[in-house]
Amino acid sequence: MDHHDGGLAMPMESTVFHYMTLLGAGAIEFILCHAEVEIAFAEEKKVAELLKTFPKSTEFLKTIVSFGKVTQEQKEEVSKYGLSIYSWDEFISLAGDQEFDLPVNQRTDICTIMYTSGTTGDPKGVLISNASIICLIAGVDRLLNSVNERLEETDVYMSYLPLAHIFDRVVEELFMFHGASIGFWRGDVKLLVEDIGTLKPTILCAVPRVLDRIFSGLQAKISAGGFIKSTMFNLAYKFKQFRMMRGAKHNEAAAICDKVVFSKVKEGLGGNVRVILSGAAPLATHVEEYLRVVTCAHVLQGYGLTETCAGSFVSLPNQMSMIGTVGPPVPNIDARLESVPDMNYDALASTPRGEICIKGETLFSGYYRREDLTEEVLVDGWFHTGDIGEWQPDGSMKIIDRKKNIFKLSQGEYVAVENLENIYGVVSAIDSIWVYGNSFESFLVAVVNPNKEALESWAEGNGISGDFEALCENPKAKEYILGELSKTGKEKKLKGFEFIRAVHLDPVPFDMERDLITPTYKRKRPQLLKYYQGAIDNMYKSAK
Repeated sequence: MDHHDGGLAMPMESTVFHYMTLLGAGAIEFILCHAEVEIAFAEEKKVAELLKTFPKSTEFLKTIVSFGKVTQEQKEEVSKYGLSIYSWDEFISLAGDQEFDLPVNQRTDICTIMYTSGTTGDPKGVLISNASIICLIAGVDRLLNSVNERLEETDVYMSYLPLAHIFDRVVEELFMFHGASIGFWRGDVKLLVEDIGTLKPTILCAVPRVLDRIFSGLQAKISAGGFIKSTMFNLAYKFKQFRMMRGAKHNEAAAICDKVVFSKVKEGLGGNVRVILSGAAPLATHVEEYLRVVTCAHVLQGYGLTETCAGSFVSLPNQMSMIGTVGPPVPNIDARLESVPDMNYDALASTPRGEICIKGETLFSGYYRREDLTEEVLVDGWFHTGDIGEWQPDGSMKIIDRKKNIFKLSQGEYVAVENLENIYGVVSAIDSIWVYGNSFESFLVAVVNPNKEALESWAEGNGISGDFEALCENPKAKEYILGELSKTGKEKKLKGFEFIRAVHLDPVPFDMERDLITPTYKRKRPQLLKYYQGAIDNMYKSAK
């Protein structure tokens, strides 16, 4: 768990399988049994998660290895089922003085079966070959060289995303390819910025949720700095942004502003960051533009899936026109759009829109033991991603929708719910939103995680007392949030049926502990519906 196998190809019956404890014990049990795993490696504190899968997983599981120690209780528990368990030191000592040759590799051998966290159903085992990983690394490397951002041995990468997630995995392998350095965080999100300051990475990969927090933190610091400091910062920002929009490179646009104002932001990220890569979910346009200006680093947005071995599109440095897009395809793939008539997306229109399809050697070899699902998404060599894209005039791709996240309201109107969540997601008074509707109802409702500071500030200004939890129950607070959502809906010229008619405020953010989101913060819609069913029913009753 949370472990790399070093990229070796082995016979299918002994392949090392990757999975995440973040998926929950049920998913771990499913993966162990589905893949018929015989040996599992686990972080010391996660050995207990493996034991929760007993007795079902013991049909195949024979050995557990902890990267740290094992307790006497764990040894006794494991021995009841006839399994072996080793601490790392014990495991290493098993080899004695023997030497072992590495297995003979073929390009087509399966390197890894990577189970996707998935937003619906059981996790899918994505078969990734040696060729896919090498092809992906070669393509990304060529892309970096072409924009003069070549990786060197002196580069340092900060690893904090889940190790069994494709995004972190291929970046680490890219760094290994160059003999560069990888540092690992301490595992506490509250200490992440401190870890970054200590390691001083040159390359930082992030999911939008983390970059949103950096953006919010910077905004709060500027506001708290007083009138003179905030005015100075805003003037420097506007000047540098203006120059960058006119085509100036970020490090040449406003050298004096960088030195006097923005260097403090750079120091906050360790002082050496030159590339920040965002992936796994869409990054809000205003956050991307802001960070491109103030971090003194390239902020690039990428797009890819486990099935495409991560990065398939990456935006280019110093191209401000690509803000809000995921950039052009990487050099080693073919990409096209396929029309989706049901959603009125035409790949041959003057503005081409449709389902993104990808072809190339980076593609996966299929879903393990699920040929039916493989045949659904791999057609004539083209992988159908399920994401809706729009080609831009400069050759970059903009993700605008998700093919599966569409439903019809009772009056027959189609709703592209993910697009709406992206629009409403920019409302500063909220941290996260899940929009819901179905074919039996004529309007939309939503569950919202309000922004604590914004809600408390509104309450103070309106003479409303109570702690954050109490405010979330207050009908006036719900009216306030609903008003903010409606304001954004009007600004974005949404249609009447796309407006939210009722909200439920949850002070607890959507989390993995309740199985409401994936490790990369994608919403798990069936689980959200199950968890909030009572609130959904109440909203529809009260809004009618």
